[in-house]
Amino acid sequence: MTSLVGTVQFGVLLAIAFAAFALAAWALVDALRRPAGSFVAAGKRTKTFWVAVLAVAAAIGFVSLPPISAAGLPGLLSIVSVVAAAVYMADVRPAVRQFGGRRGPGRDDRRQGGPYGPW
Repeated sequence: MTSLVGTVQFGVLLAIAFAAFALAAWALVDALRRPAGSFVAAGKRTKTFWVAVLAVAAAIGFVSLPPISAAGLPGLLSIVSVVAAAVYMADVRPAVRQFGGRRGPGRDDRRQGGPYGPW
């Protein structure tokens, strides 16, 4: 019975750690794809600042994955990395999106109606 509980606990911790790493990695990729000028125009910190913060958060999230963190080192640092990624996703990303989205195909432009522009 205890081995079943331990297996379930490990699975839950693995899922949480993977979700935290995925959030930080997604935020990092999103910040890298945004134009640098849109950060300044939105009144937020610079793109360099956010990329550095999110790169550290993604690195901590990667190190926090259970097979790597067998020593239990990260703990509080993994919470800090999730908070950094959440602040970017909830506050910075919406403000930056207003001043210039991604470039190229797949940009997040809701006004485009057809493949060659608005209808």
